[in-house]
Amino acid sequence: MARDPDTIQREIEDARTALAGTLDELAERANPKRLVEDVNESAHAKLSDPKIKFALIGIVVLVVLVLLRRLFR
Repeated sequence: MARDPDTIQREIEDARTALAGTLDELAERANPKRLVEDVNESAHAKLSDPKIKFALIGIVVLVVLVLLRRLFR
């Protein structure tokens, strides 16, 4: 059973429009600036957690104390 050429043309145009939308979305997701922003936001969110923040402060204090001890030994 043959299909109407106008219907086929409309389906092709709909498929092209859908494909163009998908390509635009993929290009936006793969944008390097956006990837950097996402990583930056994620890092800020993790560092704002008090458990992680105080653990890092403790590690820095420990490293400073070890360095001071080696310098004055």
